[in-house]
Amino acid sequence: MPNAQDLLEKIQALPPERLSEVEDFVDFIGFRERERALTRRASAASAPAFAAIWDNPEDDAYDAL
Repeated sequence: MPNAQDLLEKIQALPPERLSEVEDFVDFIGFRERERALTRRASAASAPAFAAIWDNPEDDAYDAL
């Protein structure tokens, strides 16, 4: 795993006109990570409600599918 200093050196070696691309990519990664975290939290928050609906004797036949 590269360390932060190595990454900074690579970024500093880029031509100035490429830095906006690096910044856009870093922003994209951060956005994607926040979206995934939101999805995980939403799934965890809804799990008890869905468990009450899905885990019932009437639907046991569907568990084997």
